[in-house]
Amino acid sequence: MLTPAPLRVVVLSTTRAPGLADLLADPDRGRVFEVVGCLASDPAWRDHAGAGVAGVPVAVHDLAAFCARRAAPRRDLAARAVYDAQAAELLRPWRPELIVLCGYLNIVTAPLLERYAGRIVNLHDADLALAAADGRPRYRGLHATRDAVAAGEPETRSTVHLVTAELDVGPLVLRSAAFPVHPLVADARRWGATDIVRAYAYAQREWMLRASWGPLLRETVRLFAAGSVRTLGGRAVIGGVLGPLELPAGDDAAPPLAGVAGA
Repeated sequence: MLTPAPLRVVVLSTTRAPGLADLLADPDRGRVFEVVGCLASDPAWRDHAGAGVAGVPVAVHDLAAFCARRAAPRRDLAARAVYDAQAAELLRPWRPELIVLCGYLNIVTAPLLERYAGRIVNLHDADLALAAADGRPRYRGLHATRDAVAAGEPETRSTVHLVTAELDVGPLVLRSAAFPVHPLVADARRWGATDIVRAYAYAQREWMLRASWGPLLRETVRLFAAGSVRTLGGRAVIGGVLGPLELPAGDDAAPPLAGVAGA
């Protein structure tokens, strides 16, 4: 009986890839999956050294320089389609079977979405299962954790979803366990102390990313390697169960102020 070849995974990121070190240290790397490359949209990407030690090739596709050469703003999606077409060519030699957006701060456009349809997933620092009145996720975009904390949500979560043309609304695959928001935040909200809320939200997000994104990355890659993820009616189905599946809480599931005297 032939042993299936390891799933070929490429990681796209911007300035850092939280949890990448966990994925590279996973004992199943090389057997169940292989990280065949990392593509960074910022030359100051912080994970060069870790990828290099693990023997993973890194390519830099500098978005700021690309936009500057064309005198185009980053939000110009026509220019971004050209950028993504170039990215697709950079990825081609790695022959990815799964693309993971981990700390990737850019909208993905048609050239990548079409070439790797159903094979791009994103780690997002929001509970995308928490819906607004229109049925879309209540908190989306780059400031989702801050927005959730400022709105008085009692907890935050991170979510893995399949990437579609509409931002942050693709089928949900996994979500982290709940990360409680510290009760002291209610005082800051009552005082209107937005500076405190923002500072706390930064700590909340960092705590969540550092505690949960490694496990989320590893489990996502394993599920795709096993062929356990498909879509049905716009929903992800994981091993016969509608997504998102929830990862159990780890040892780090404690409020970021819990160890502070007087908190």
